[in-house]
Amino acid sequence: MSVSCSTLRSLNMVWCFCSCSPAVLSVASVSTVQQRKLHHAVIPKGKGGRSSSSGVAATVFGATGFLGRYVVNRLGRMGSQIVIPHRCDQYDIMHFRPMGDLGQLIFMEWDARNKDSIKRALENSNVVINLVGKEWETRNYRFEDVFVSIPQQIARAAREAGITKFVHMSHLNADIRSPSKYLRNKAVGEAAVRDEFPDAIIMKPSELFGREDRFFNYYANMRWFGNAVPLMGMGKKTVKQPVHVVDVAKAIINAIKDPDANGKTFALVGPNRYLLHDLVEYIYAVAHRPFVPYPLPRPLYHLAAQFFAMNPFEPWTTPDKVDRFHTTDMKYPGLPGLEDLGITASSVEQKAIEVLRRHRRFRYLEADLDETKPAKTVNY
Repeated sequence: MSVSCSTLRSLNMVWCFCSCSPAVLSVASVSTVQQRKLHHAVIPKGKGGRSSSSGVAATVFGATGFLGRYVVNRLGRMGSQIVIPHRCDQYDIMHFRPMGDLGQLIFMEWDARNKDSIKRALENSNVVINLVGKEWETRNYRFEDVFVSIPQQIARAAREAGITKFVHMSHLNADIRSPSKYLRNKAVGEAAVRDEFPDAIIMKPSELFGREDRFFNYYANMRWFGNAVPLMGMGKKTVKQPVHVVDVAKAIINAIKDPDANGKTFALVGPNRYLLHDLVEYIYAVAHRPFVPYPLPRPLYHLAAQFFAMNPFEPWTTPDKVDRFHTTDMKYPGLPGLEDLGITASSVEQKAIEVLRRHRRFRYLEADLDETKPAKTVNY
């Protein structure tokens, strides 16, 4: 029986492979593994969607907040692996579990003041998103800690870990000269993050509105105090340009996908600007509630807000929140916005019903939104 030369070469190779010692084989396998630069779990594959792999392994700090749940949901829908550092009880994060495929959401307890804890949270990620925020100060965490120290440590850890995408959430009105301590520390934190991570993507949204927001619901809930809404200067000296929370979540995802977004600052605003008086009037019109505004001087407003700020749990309002809501939204014509990320901003008139339907009386639950006159817009 004749045997071809190619067959003999194949048999010779098999004999050599089998006669090799286990040590040689182990060295060969190790060298093969060391050549892999990415774990198979983050290599993009599939047709897209929840059960595919987008190639994104993201650590979302502050995911348990208002914006965080929308960002995690968007990441999960595109098939990303998500690390969610948290400090709350495990039952407070149960709503995240259906947002990603099995095994794609990783929950990790972390200490915001522990550098090693921060490093562990992002050591296996290629994207880091900082959404850490707080609307009021506590004895343990002041605004300086939440908006300056913690973001600075996260940015430093991300740079040292070789992270290529870092998204930091700031505020449209962040200004060191602002009367609001919240906004002053946002400005300082923005600069600190840029110093630590020059290629950071900084998002500057205006006030967010959505189903669980503390903006539209804040004013709608004032009806419990005698149907009277206190506004400094009747709200006619303040201009607001609120943005829908889903649009901001989309902007974060699109910025992660965009290789040219690194190092840029985005101003995220809605399509229309309103006087605060007209905006609150529209809120009450959609809720089918009587709108009774009255002017309240800043010192008296602060005095009333100070009473609520004494709440040891979650204060309904604070003097700083009063100042922040009565600050006119800035304009940044030189900065890219939602349109540059391929997003068409949703208007207040399109989404307000989702937020305010629950504030209606029973007989108005199914009332058509067309019955409500749109809010007046301004150009300044």
